[in-house]
Amino acid sequence: MPKTRKRKSPVTDISRDDSSSSSSNPHASRTVIRRFHVLLKRQHQLQQGPTTAPISQELTEIDNEIQQLGGLSAYQRMSAVGQGNDRGGGSEKVFIKWLHEIGERDQRKGKKKLRLLEVGALKPDNYESWSSWIENTPIDLRSRHASILEQDFLLMDKTENWEKWDAISLSLVINFVPDAKDRGRMLKMAWDMLTPEGLLFLALPLPCVDNSRYTTFDTLQSLMRAIGFAEIKVRWRKGGKMAYWLFRKDMSLSRKDATSEEFRRKTVHRQGNRNNFVVLLP
Repeated sequence: MPKTRKRKSPVTDISRDDSSSSSSNPHASRTVIRRFHVLLKRQHQLQQGPTTAPISQELTEIDNEIQQLGGLSAYQRMSAVGQGNDRGGGSEKVFIKWLHEIGERDQRKGKKKLRLLEVGALKPDNYESWSSWIENTPIDLRSRHASILEQDFLLMDKTENWEKWDAISLSLVINFVPDAKDRGRMLKMAWDMLTPEGLLFLALPLPCVDNSRYTTFDTLQSLMRAIGFAEIKVRWRKGGKMAYWLFRKDMSLSRKDATSEEFRRKTVHRQGNRNNFVVLLP
């Protein structure tokens, strides 16, 4: 008697919560996440223009596909899977290692804890192991846990948060922001919200800087210096999936005009199959 073959699920079949399953397919997850990015970017572009019947129809189709993919909660679930210990853990391990290397833990002994704002938190306890010297506040657009504050970073009160935080983590955050100028605005807001000498941890998929038409490691570093950040750590490897940076708010850097022509969208790589990731100053 022939064996019954189990029917394979399509890559868009993500109705189950697989956030704790080590058997989840990472390739399928990355495929769906990339599709989310395309849809949200197109949705944002259409929303900026006049409302016509064809545009309304396309927006409806985009919304339907986003819902078929499972909505933002599905993106969060798949991202959480990528942070599982069986896949190398979350980016907080890189951040903590660097904090140790620059002496932040030693400096906190007997003093106030490091006040960390974790943007885009998918788990409430990413920094629980270091709670003796880190006071973490996790936020996300759609909270998956009562301990994660549901908050849009771009809508945070500027006055309330002015120089409030010792460190801010933007791990896999700005690449999910559909508007390039909002990405730049997010980085400028982080500068305003950090204490003098405060730290910004930034993590991006490596292709955002290694395979973009408009962005390179050098252009990103130049933009960050224009905002007022000095790069103190960077980590990535050729053929890898992620790139990590640690920046320090540097009050001595002159912050350039946000409309500077130096940071307009410029093609730096014309050959090859490249993506359009870019950060623009608002």
